[in-house]
Amino acid sequence: MPTAFQPYGPSHKAVLVITLVLFVVMLLLARTRWAHLSQRLLGGALLGLYPVSLVINALYGSLNAQTGLPLQYCDIATLAGGMALWTRRPFYCEIVYFFGIAGTLQGLLTPALIYEFPDPRFFMFFVIHSGVPIAAFYVVSAMKIRPRPWAVPRVMLFSLAWYALVAVVNLVLGTNYAFQCAKPVHASLFDKLGPWPWYNLSTMLVGLVFYSVLYLPFVRRNRTLPAPQPLPRSA
Repeated sequence: MPTAFQPYGPSHKAVLVITLVLFVVMLLLARTRWAHLSQRLLGGALLGLYPVSLVINALYGSLNAQTGLPLQYCDIATLAGGMALWTRRPFYCEIVYFFGIAGTLQGLLTPALIYEFPDPRFFMFFVIHSGVPIAAFYVVSAMKIRPRPWAVPRVMLFSLAWYALVAVVNLVLGTNYAFQCAKPVHASLFDKLGPWPWYNLSTMLVGLVFYSVLYLPFVRRNRTLPAPQPLPRSA
């Protein structure tokens, strides 16, 4: 029988160290002529994770309704992170920043994972949960694409729309995307949010609090941004 994953066991600690090292490397590369290439490589890796996960889950017999759709919170953050690094569009940068730090980072620190190293699904999980936080911090630090005014309500509305869509999918397919129907097996923040189904409401409120806190470093900057100047009239 393969060994089950143990949070903060040797493999998890190694992943945390590697994640930190990779983030530092990305910051160093951002100051060199390799910045664009490193962004594209990380972005391409994030965008390619979903099709790769389908193949791996199919080969290992774990492809089903629960693993076949990119509807987890971290899946959205992964796709947004890839698009942010490739296109630099502010909305994608906002999504990966708020989703990546408020949610995916929690998954890195408290993994809801049963597969241990060297199972390919172990690598899939941590490429997502390491790559997304790296991208989230990178877009606001190295790329300097910070959340715009009204970013919190904008991302909150997007989150609620996604949550409603996931609820319909869970109802129809009997799945547990976003842990709406059951909490993760391992200890996590969900354990502090009350019993089912009330922790779903608590999750939304906690999300709003996290988004607001994450926006605080940019409040003063956005208040002092110069007002857009009108375009000159043609003669």
